[in-house]
Order: sequence, then C-alpha cells, then structure tokens
Amino acid sequence: MGIGATAGVAAVGGVALSAQASSDSSPASSDSDSLAFDPDGYTKKTTTITDTDGNEHSVTYHFWKAITYVAKPVDATYQSLIVSAPVEIDGKTVDPANAPILFANSIGGYMPSSVADATEVGGGGSAMGGGGAPSGAPTGSAAPSASASNANGNTNATGGATSSNQLLALAAGYVVVEPGARGRTLKNSDGEYYGTAPAAIVDLKAAVRYVKANKGRIPGDVERIVSAGTSAGGALSSLLGASGDSPIYEKYLKELGAADASDAIFAVGAWCPITDLEHADGAYEWNWGTNELSTGKQVDQTVSKDLQAQFAEYQASLKLRGLNRFGALTARNYDEYLVRQYLEPSATKYLTDLSDADREVYLAKNTFITWSGGKATFTWDDFLTHVGARKKTTPAFDAFDLSAGENNEFGAGTTANRHFTAYGARNDTTGLSSRRVASDIPEKLHLMNPMFHLVDKVNGRRSKHWWIRLGTNDSDTSHVISANLAAAAAGLGDEVDHLYYWDQGHGANTDPGDFIKWIAKVTGFKDNGKAKAGK
Repeated sequence: MGIGATAGVAAVGGVALSAQASSDSSPASSDSDSLAFDPDGYTKKTTTITDTDGNEHSVTYHFWKAITYVAKPVDATYQSLIVSAPVEIDGKTVDPANAPILFANSIGGYMPSSVADATEVGGGGSAMGGGGAPSGAPTGSAAPSASASNANGNTNATGGATSSNQLLALAAGYVVVEPGARGRTLKNSDGEYYGTAPAAIVDLKAAVRYVKANKGRIPGDVERIVSAGTSAGGALSSLLGASGDSPIYEKYLKELGAADASDAIFAVGAWCPITDLEHADGAYEWNWGTNELSTGKQVDQTVSKDLQAQFAEYQASLKLRGLNRFGALTARNYDEYLVRQYLEPSATKYLTDLSDADREVYLAKNTFITWSGGKATFTWDDFLTHVGARKKTTPAFDAFDLSAGENNEFGAGTTANRHFTAYGARNDTTGLSSRRVASDIPEKLHLMNPMFHLVDKVNGRRSKHWWIRLGTNDSDTSHVISANLAAAAAGLGDEVDHLYYWDQGHGANTDPGDFIKWIAKVTGFKDNGKAKAGK
C-alpha cells in the first residue's frame, strides 16, 4: 500500500508494517524531454514508518514523481519510474549518495504496472497498474484482472508485491526506485497488443539503464542496484538479474531510445517467481499432479503424466546439482531434495518459534509430522496431502483452450492469446488451423527465461547475489521452479539465500526485515546507527 495521511496498517506475510505521511514541501521540477535526471526536481516529504519490530521511524525524504525513462516511449503511463531518497531518519541527517538502490517492481500476472499517479514512496505497490482484461483474454487462475484470482493478503490487486520492502528500505537509509512497465493486456486503438513479451523485461532494463546513465545526478550507488519483485514480478526480477547486458535485448532497447548504459544489476530479490514458462507445465504436474482441484476432482491424469515425463527429460538436461552437496537433481530424487533442503527446515523453524503449548496444538492437528530432537520430519506424500487442493488445472500455463494468463503474455499483434509450447499447440482445443507454435516464440522464450542466461548461455554479467523465497503452500507454480533457479545460480558460484515459508501461500514475505539486512550485507552498506529495518 502507499503511504497516505491515513495509511493504516498492512499485513506483510503476517508481519505488521505501517506508515503515515505528514509534511509536504518544495515544488517538483517541470518535465523534460532529456534522459538527464534533475537532482533538484523533488518534493520533500516526511513519513512515519513502523518496522517489523513495531518501532516507529520518522523519515524525511526527497520524492521525484513519475519520470519517463526512455526517449521514445510507447506508453509513458507505464514507462516511467519514481525515486525516493532519505535525507533524515529519526532526526539524524543522512546522505543517500552512496546508499544501495532498491529497484522494486510491483508487477503481478505479467499485467501493466504504472507509477504515473504515485505521490509517495511505495506508490508502485499500491496501484493495480490498469490495463484491464482484453476481450477474449484469459479468465483462468493465471489471468488476474481487476478482481485478480491470485491476489491475496500478501499481494497487490494484480498479484504483485505490496510496498513493504520499499518502506523498510527507506527507513534503513536506502534509495528506492519504483519502475512501471508495460503489461500483457495493453492494446492500442487498432487492437494491437503492445505489452506482451518481451515488453516488461525490456522496460525494466531501460529503467535500470536510465538510473545508471544518471550516475552522480540520481541519489544512490548505481553499482549497487538490488531488484525486488513478487510472482511475475519475481520472475522479472530474476530475469533482470540473470540477463544483465545480454545482447539479445539490444534491438528492443534501441527502439525505445533507452539510455546508453549498462542494465546489469548487483543483486536479486525474488518471491515466488512464476518463470521458466516453457517448462512450467511439466514441473507443475511433477509437483501437484496427484493433488485434487478445490472441486474435489482430479485433473486429466493422461495429460498430467505426459507433462511429468517432459519434466523428467528437461530436468535431466539441466545437469544441476542440489545445494549442500546433494548431488544431481532428477525427477526421481527431487522430492527427497525438496523435503531435506527446504521443507523440513521450514517446518522446523516454524515449530521452533512457537510456544510449547502452541507447538503441541499444531502437532496434534498435523500428525504427519514427527517432532524429535527439535527437528521436524515427514514424507513428501504426506506434505502434498497437507497442502491439499492444487490451484490450477492442467496444463497450468499453456492451456489447451488458451485461457491462461501466460497465453496472453505471448500474444502478438491483434492476437490476444497464443500457445508457447509444442504440447499445448498440438492439443489446442480452440480450432486453430496450425498445431505448431509461431516462429517468433522460441526467441521470446529466451528473452523471458532466466534459466536461458544461467544454463544455456551462461551470462558473465549476471547478478552474483540471490534472495529467493516461496511459501510451502504456494501451488501457483511448482516448488521446483525456484529451487532450480537457486541451484543454477549456486552452481555458477553465486551467493544464494533461498528458503521456504512454512504454511504460507503465494506472495508471502514473512522476513522483510531480514531482506533489508541482507542488502546491507551483500552491498557492504554501513548504516552508521541509523534506523533499523527490524528482524
């Protein structure tokens, strides 16, 4: 949520966080056609931010309203960013010149995201982003609209991130940049879609280039940009980190008149990333294939098993090794890996943090867990039963009837929804004349998949620091997706901090204070006793 005069309290993965605005002074500068940032074009604001420990911090900051970040925008309503830089925290003057920059997107469902009307820090996390659902566009669980089915208490209206990270970052002395981006539902007066793949990642890269091109003018250390995003925004945050300075985006950036600068970022924060889309259907069935839908019905098991077989082949081709010397990750042992590396440690932490009485109650209700020696153990099958209903039908992402949001993400021209996997195209039920994917799809898949830059064409300019989070009850995608992302980055020698939140669903962020501290750690930032982010 944004910080309004009566902002109230937002629930951040079960952690209370609030903000209230007070003063407002100094006029903002006029718009400019140049890509030069105006250091004096800010409004001075003061707000009170309550951290995750419940401590209030008075923060005075400079706020730059929406700035178009490309010279030739397709739609400046979305291709703009806002900047917030703290200058005083709890009565102490701070200099944000060398502070890390939190680059926080609020994209959900690959929908449009706008900061055009934002008037304060966190403005990106409060806006739905507009765009609406196109005629004949997705109506399934992966297709959020004004009443997005995958939005919940953890997310904004499109299923993207709320403003929790932005608020805590500002209170910790960091600069906060919030970019808007085009999304899949946007279409012009001729009915042509102009926000489908790869528009969102190209826009985010252009925004990074704008920031870096303005080194010395824009506050913050432009070599210490840390991206953050949730769901589709988490996927794009991961992609932004994996694909830094990759030449495959250059022609798209030139078309927009993006700044002549690097788009590589320092670190990635990704919550429940909906990514690796061309393999997501198989991964989903491997994970949730036996779980019933909320209706109590099973999905088509023939389709599910076909997709599971595809996943097994794909997983073997990756040749990834698990963390903590687990060994090669395959479809046969991935359940054991997830239980050992993520699920049991997650349950153990959750139970350890409970009081003795609450732990006893929880264990009595969840008898599948063995609690011994301060550790939780259980089987994969029992875990699946514990989670219960799967969120999506099959295929989850490339729907045979073209109803998934991801089908819209790969739309083109006046065609709203297209298949992007050979299996989806072969089994199309909409009466398409061709049962093959369009010729431009393979390139677009490369442009949208961080695994392409971590496995297929290893990118030396990628981020080397990764913060990845997922709720154990999140069946919006497969648990394998984030685990593969972590394994690929770790296998290249990158620093990876990846864990799952026990009993949490899609979009959960139950340790935002720890993320803020992690940023300070990996960037080497010293806060010199200024406001703490909480735990």
